[in-house]
Amino acid sequence: MSDSHRGGTEPTGAESGIGIDELLEQVRAGYVRFGPQETTDAAADGALLVDIRYAELRERDGLIPGALVVERNELEWRLDPRGSHRAPQAVSHDLRIVVICNEGYASSLAVASLRQLGLHRATDLIGGFQAWRAAGLPVEV
Repeated sequence: MSDSHRGGTEPTGAESGIGIDELLEQVRAGYVRFGPQETTDAAADGALLVDIRYAELRERDGLIPGALVVERNELEWRLDPRGSHRAPQAVSHDLRIVVICNEGYASSLAVASLRQLGLHRATDLIGGFQAWRAAGLPVEV
């Protein structure tokens, strides 16, 4: 069936873009991601754990003790050390930040954005909160 019969046309040239899997691969190639134990070790060394899961998931599954909760749509404003709406913990571009989403996908895209702001030590938790919980690490209900 031709594209005109399907009601659309195939994107060409600059319009084609890349798929989300390719984007994630590109983003993740730019930094080292942490597993649950590395995240625990980083937190013990002063890293800021940032939970970007939406409220329903936090209420359903619980919280990582000590993690800063920042909704994804506020993340850049809250973690930019030069921003007028920054969280008190966002003190430096050298701060180690570990972003945590539910399964480790949205956090990778969030890290890319934070790195564009100059937060060069930002990373994320492979497998997200679900990996944390599966590893038997502490969760506050």
